[in-house]
Amino acid sequence: QVQLVESGGESVQAGGSLRLSCAASGRTFSNSPMAWFRQAPGKERGFVAAISRSGGSTYYADSVKGRFTISRDNSESTMYLQMNSLKPEDTAVYYCGVRLRRSSGWPSREEIDYWGRGTQVTVSS
Repeated sequence: QVQLVESGGESVQAGGSLRLSCAASGRTFSNSPMAWFRQAPGKERGFVAAISRSGGSTYYADSVKGRFTISRDNSESTMYLQMNSLKPEDTAVYYCGVRLRRSSGWPSREEIDYWGRGTQVTVSS
């Protein structure tokens, strides 16, 4: 079993910054690609960013490219999402996920095997 626990969500003003954390436990963390997704009220859960097993490769949604940075510390079994220049449209519950199954490419929402419970980010104008 895998447990993922997100933290760091807050209410901030537009232009501000936040760093989200995702602490993993239960299985070898460093063997799996991971990702951040987000879900705003009334919308489907959408992709934000993904990171390879080693952390050497990353991939971002166009809407966050240049503003968000995903990283991971395998020694601490923790993944991060640094969010800068936040906008009201970034308001959502942010979820971390891990893909354990063998697959190629970046993990899609359907391929995520375990999810955290999410952390709320609210950006006011």
